[in-house]
Amino acid sequence: MRRIAAGLLVAMALLFLAARALEPHHGWAGFVRAFAEAAMVGGLADWFAVTALFRHPLGLPIPHTAIVPRNKDRIADTLGQFLRDNFLTARVVARRMQRLDLASAAGRWLADPERSSGRIGAGASRLAADALESLDPERLGGMAKTAIAGRLRAIELAPLFGQALGAAIANGRHKPLLDGMIRWAARVLAGNEHLIRAMVHERSGSLMRWTGLDETVSNKLIDGLHKLLDDMAEDPRHSLRLRAEDGLVTLAERLQTDAELRARVESFKEEMLENQAFQRWIDGLWEQSRAAMLRAARDPERVTAGRLGEALKQFGDTLQHDRRLADTINRFVRRAAVGIAADYGDSIVRLVSDTIRGWDTETLTARLENTVGRDLQYIRINGTLVGGLVGVAIHTVDVLL
Repeated sequence: MRRIAAGLLVAMALLFLAARALEPHHGWAGFVRAFAEAAMVGGLADWFAVTALFRHPLGLPIPHTAIVPRNKDRIADTLGQFLRDNFLTARVVARRMQRLDLASAAGRWLADPERSSGRIGAGASRLAADALESLDPERLGGMAKTAIAGRLRAIELAPLFGQALGAAIANGRHKPLLDGMIRWAARVLAGNEHLIRAMVHERSGSLMRWTGLDETVSNKLIDGLHKLLDDMAEDPRHSLRLRAEDGLVTLAERLQTDAELRARVESFKEEMLENQAFQRWIDGLWEQSRAAMLRAARDPERVTAGRLGEALKQFGDTLQHDRRLADTINRFVRRAAVGIAADYGDSIVRLVSDTIRGWDTETLTARLENTVGRDLQYIRINGTLVGGLVGVAIHTVDVLL
C-alpha cells in the first residue's frame, strides 16, 4: 500500500506537468491541472502527517514530529494502565466471567470425541505441549515441590488422620486393614524364622543345645505364632483382634484430642518434609507428572481412549446435565479468575509496560507501522483523491465567476 500511495502522488505530479503544458491550448486541461495540483497538496500533507507519527519527515528535526518514538515510555504506561482499568480489575473480570458457562462448554468438549480430536483439540494440545516444553523444568519442579511442601505444612495431619480412621471404623472399613496387617505379620514371620531360631539358640544353655531342646522350643514358638495369626485371620471375634480394634478406636480419638500426640505427628511431618529422600520423591513425582502431561498433550486421542476416555465422557455428560455441579465449577472458575486479576493484575501491567519500554524506537515504530500501516497508507490515498476533488471544485467556481 505504501508503494501505491507513493505511486499515486508521483502520478499526480506527472499529470500536473502534462495538464499545465496543455492548458493554453485546451480549456479542459485547466480542470485536470487543478485536480492534480490539489491532489499533490493533499497527498503531501497527509504524507507529512503519517510520517510525523513515526519519524522526522526527510530526516529534518521538525517540532512535533516523530511522535511515537518520543513518547515511547508514555505509550507503555498508558497501554499498561488501559489494560489494568479495562481488563484486569476484579469487577470487570467478574462481570465478563458472569456471562460464561465454562462448565457446560467443557462438558460438551469432553462428551464429544469427534470435537476433542478436531482442529480445536489438536491446536489446544499443541499449545499445551509447547507451553510445558518451554517452561524451565527445574524451576517449575521447584515451584511444584515448594507448593506441595507448603500445602502439607499448612495442614494439621493428626486430626485428619483421626477423623478418617474414626469414619473407617464406624463403617467397618478398618477390617480389611486389620486383615492386611495380619497377613503382613504372617509373611514377616515366615521370612524371619531363622532369626527366631538363632535367638532361641543363643539364649539356651549348653544342656538344651546338647539335647536339641532349643530346636524344639523354636519350632513350638514359631508354630504357636503361626497358629495365633491364623486364628486371628479366621475369627473376626478373636480376643487379640478385638483388642487391636479397641486400640484403633483409641488412636483415632487421641489423634483428634491429644495435644501431645498431635504435636508428635506434626514434628514427624516436619522431619519428613526436610528429609532429602522425601524431596527426591517429590522431584520424581513431578517429573512423572510432567512426562504424563506431555504424552497426553502430544497424543490427545490416547487420553480419550480406554477407561479414562469413558470416564471423561461420563464426566462431560454430568457437567452438561447436572446444573448444580456446573454452577459450582463456574463459580470456582470465576473466583479463581477474579483472584488472579486481583493478585497478578499489577504484575501483568508491569510486564506489558516494561516490555514496551525495553523495545528500541525502531522496533516499536516497525511493529506499529506493520499493525496499522495499510490504514495509514489509505489515509494518504484518500487525501490525494479528496484534495484533487477539492481542487476541481475551486477551479470550477473560479471559471464560473
